[in-house]
Amino acid sequence: MNKILSLIQNVNINKSIVAIANAADKQVLLAVKEAIEKNYCSFILFDDHKNLITFAEVAGLDLDNPLIEIVDTVSSQAGMEAVKSIRDGRAHILMKGNIPTKTLLQSVLNKEYGLRTSTALSHVAVFEIPTQDRLILLTDAAMNIEPDLKQKSDIIQNAVQVAHQLNIKYPKVAALAPVEVVNEAIPSTIDAALLTQMATRNQIKGCEVEGPLAFDTAVSKLAARHKGLNSNVAGKADILLVPTLEVGNALYKSFVYFANARVASIISGAKVPIVLTSRSDSSDSKMYSLLLALTASK
Repeated sequence: MNKILSLIQNVNINKSIVAIANAADKQVLLAVKEAIEKNYCSFILFDDHKNLITFAEVAGLDLDNPLIEIVDTVSSQAGMEAVKSIRDGRAHILMKGNIPTKTLLQSVLNKEYGLRTSTALSHVAVFEIPTQDRLILLTDAAMNIEPDLKQKSDIIQNAVQVAHQLNIKYPKVAALAPVEVVNEAIPSTIDAALLTQMATRNQIKGCEVEGPLAFDTAVSKLAARHKGLNSNVAGKADILLVPTLEVGNALYKSFVYFANARVASIISGAKVPIVLTSRSDSSDSKMYSLLLALTASK
């Protein structure tokens, strides 16, 4: 059973318009084709028109479909124009096509027309892992390199917001570190303890936070019991907060390549959800991520 799809409900009544920057990409257009066939949403495709025609033929996508609008754009300007379409109210979700992440984020963070809010932007990935009985959210594997305490608090709230949209009503958040005790020589353990206290005092809302927890005690009830940890979060975490991008990136790719996980991921904390998948991701991953963004935009 596809747990990701089963929890993303009522997408077919969503009237969102998705702006895709540099849309001339086979896997992206395959995802567009499936979304249109299932009437999930409509699209504005920003790219060179000739390139779009070439890739649409490969993907079997009819560009004359009434749910598709094409904006003939020089490829180097597609990110900027897609972001501006969000600010102008013409589209409701931003999706990355065949464009470098750095280039797209430069437009997202632009002070004049960008999509930034007072909250830190962060990457939230939702995994369906065959050996697990629940979806697991991982954050942040793509945006914040070495987040400070305030950024980690924002990152948790962004992930909690996504969890709530997936009907995980009171998610359990594990603040990951190498060990389960506070050690002044390991900064991640100190931040994890402070985040736990912040949640207790309702400075972080809508979830339960515990840390420091090592990865094994966060996800395995057996490991938690062996280490004498008895809590609502240990061994049962819904959200894994990583201390650095390096840790998140390694876990993300381990889940996909070693555990055969399905994954959907978005950038949360901006004015709208942003679908920011890797250019090497399959059309299925791009489709799951699009559905997650549609759900998060409700």
